[in-house]
This record gives sequence, structure tokens and C-alpha cells, in this order.
Amino acid sequence: MTFATADSGTSKTQTLTGHLEPGAADFVYLPVEIPAGVNKISVSYSYSRPGVPAGLLSNSCDIGVFDEKGVELQGKGFRGWSGGFRTEFFISASDATPGYLPGPVSKGTWNVILGPYQVSEHGLDYTVNVTLDFGPDGAPYQKKFPPQEISGRGAGWYRGDGHLHTVYSDGKRTPEEVAAGARAARMDFMISTDHNTPASHAVWGPLAGNDLLILTGEEVTTRNGHYLALGLKPGEWIDWRYRARDNGFEEAADLIHESGGIVVPAHPYCPYVACRWKFGYEQADAVEVWTGPWTVDDESSVNTWDSMLADSARKKDRWLPAMGNSDAHSAPQVIGLPHNVVNAAALSHDAILEGIRNGRSWIAESADVTVDFTVKSGGQVAGIGERLRVADDAPVTVTAAVAGVPNGVVRFITDEGQTQQITLPASGQGTSTWVTTPRLAAYIRVEVRHPKADGTSGSGTEMGPNLPLGPMAALTNPIFLGK
Repeated sequence: MTFATADSGTSKTQTLTGHLEPGAADFVYLPVEIPAGVNKISVSYSYSRPGVPAGLLSNSCDIGVFDEKGVELQGKGFRGWSGGFRTEFFISASDATPGYLPGPVSKGTWNVILGPYQVSEHGLDYTVNVTLDFGPDGAPYQKKFPPQEISGRGAGWYRGDGHLHTVYSDGKRTPEEVAAGARAARMDFMISTDHNTPASHAVWGPLAGNDLLILTGEEVTTRNGHYLALGLKPGEWIDWRYRARDNGFEEAADLIHESGGIVVPAHPYCPYVACRWKFGYEQADAVEVWTGPWTVDDESSVNTWDSMLADSARKKDRWLPAMGNSDAHSAPQVIGLPHNVVNAAALSHDAILEGIRNGRSWIAESADVTVDFTVKSGGQVAGIGERLRVADDAPVTVTAAVAGVPNGVVRFITDEGQTQQITLPASGQGTSTWVTTPRLAAYIRVEVRHPKADGTSGSGTEMGPNLPLGPMAALTNPIFLGK
């Protein structure tokens, strides 16, 4: 599209149509030549949705835009993304549709970007309408980033949900509603992770407070899985336009680490198209093994993670901590189901991320659940995410005190598998102990499960056609044993 300069106070619209066959590129760029004097760009689009037999892909197409600075990977031209959540958007100097970055509509070649992540056997017909308004810019947009620390909050255990969406991507809650939900769930911190855009970062400032630390991040949604970039510098954007066979993820992970953030693959066994994790875990700082209400894909995630722990113990190598987050988008999804309980030196960006990175955390379904998990030998004590450095034959006493899970099932799990299981009383409160040695257990972690649907405790040491255990209520990171 090419537009000529027009008089102030007027607008011009052009329409572009096209067709994409199955096997189209992941991203299709539609150049728009912006003349001088434009103060607003508005875009709407539609695409064909033919009926297809059950089991075949129908059409799905995302949209976003890059400005005159270009479309290079991780370049400076990104101006917004709404995925398939919106059919139209606008950008001006003073305002923009949620998901898009306000700022001048400068002269040069802009690119509307289509993301046809599903194309049916019939192909995909698209229509894109672009309207330019001419005139002087309005007042510049005022960014209000949240503070990165709450003063006066020292070392302690802090609860927080690290995977949350708003109307700035595909959520239906406003930032105000998300912050209120985090407070209602008794969170000490939350991390904003809208898909593929930092646009919401600039609105969180007034919503933070002495009772709630709000960190900024992004859920990076690639064609080979999603991951959380947690603790990004406010306003920083991470590109998502690559697959596992490309080099984009490694470069993005380096950028996140340089920014002081951490990389967390999200819901790695999610069955949706382009959602299952395919990039490996070498660049990851943690992995999200529990996402929202407990389902069978979470069972797969925990089992894979546990195997990775055993491999790390064998190699005497770095181990990957577990996280749990709600991934809440809208009601009835519950903010804080689950969330992380992090041992941090302070309620701050750096301390919270350090606690997660070091595995000094456990996962709870709600703030009603508490777990106190330690190991002792002689005069030495170690807690979650730590190592008890004693001789291979030293007796180690393992203790888990649990509350808030009526009739819950407490499981001790090592690199051999489940070694102990007890059932809590109806009060939901109890303490379980066990004695082992580093020779017998390279690490120990705790799971707390609800009873099964039939009311029985279930067993983690049986095989059969049904799920052996009930839904998760709490899950700890491991304590490692031995020198």
C-alpha cells in the first residue's frame, strides 16, 4: 500500500486482499508506505474460515505491526501484536489499542504482519484495511512502570503468580482486575506475561503498592512452544519469530539474561498447535511443571522434570527448578492457582528471581496450603533447593509438615521414585518423617495430593488403567543429599 500526503484533519483508507496456500510462511509482511503528516494508523482484518472435517486444521491467523525501523529479528521496529484476539487496532502518539505501543506514526515503510499459524486445505483468503489520519500529534503517552522493590520487606517466603494475562494480549481481565485478583489470592508478587508484547508494562505503576510487587515479563509464543521471559526490564520486548530449527531462541535467552530476567518454558506438554516445548532446556533457568488446575499434561511435565533431576544428580551438573503458575486469562480461571512460594532475601526483582533460579521455592494451589520441608543430619540442616553435605552413609532425617489439605496424601520422592506415602487427617494438618542416607537418595522432594475422585488416597506405586493419584495440592523443589 502506498499513501499520498493529505490535508490535516482528513483520513485515507486502502484495502489489500490476498490468498495463502497450506505451507505458507510463518509470517507474511504487508508493506505500507506512510507519508509525512500522519498522526494515527488504524488497521482491521478478516480471513476466510471454511468448514473442515473433524481432525483437520481450520484457518487461524494472527496480526501485528512493525514501524519504519524495520522487521529484523529482535530489531527496533516492533509496535504491537494482538495475535488472533482482535480484528482491529490503532496507534497514535498519545494512545494505542492494548497490545500496541503508542508513539509517533513516522514516515517510512511500515509492515502489517500476518501470522497464519493454521491454514486449511482450502487455503486462507485475507482482507486488510489500513486507514491513515492526518494532522498534528497529540500529547505523548505517559509510561508508568512499576517499582522493582518494596522497601522494608526483608528475607522471607513470598508467594507469587508468575504467568498472568490481561486485555493487552488474549486475556479478558484488565490490569486493574488482575492486580485485584492477585491481592485477593494473597500474593506478595505477580509477574505480567502478556503474549509477545510489552505494551502492558507501562500501566502497572499505579497498581503496585507496598502490599504487591509487580514485575514485568512476556510469554514468548513461538511455533515450537511457549516460554516465560520473567523479570524483563520494563518496556523490553522479546521476539518470537523463530522455530527450534533456527537460532532465535538461544539469542533471545541471552538477551533475557542480559536484562536480568530468567527463561522458563511454559506448560511444556500443552497439546495445542505450536504449544508443546521443542527447544530443550539448556538455556532455561526453571520450568513450569504445573499450569492452572491440575491435568494430565502436568503429570507428564512433573515426570519429565523428575527424570531431569536424576540426570543432573548423575552428572553432578546444574539442576532445573520447577515453577507453577495459573496462566489465568479470564474468569473462571483463578489467579494464584497455582503459585510459587519463594524464599527470597527481599521482596524485590533481583531477590525473587534469584530465589526461583536457585530452586528455593515450592508450589501451592492456594495461600491456604503450607509446607515446611527440611532434612537434618547431626548438626546440619538443609531446606528446599539446598544440599545437605554429609557422608554417603550418614543417617538423614527427612521432615515435612503440611497444613491446608484435608485428607491429603503426602509423598516423599527420590531418584528411585516414591519411598513414603501418608494420608493426612480431615483437618489437613500433619507431619511426616523418614530416615535415609545420601547413598540411598540423591535428592528428596515432596508432593501433596488431594484424594482421588472416589475419595481414596490412591497410590503412586501401582499400575493400572486409571490415574493412580489425585490432583496436586503442593509440590516442592528437591533437597539434594551428599557431598
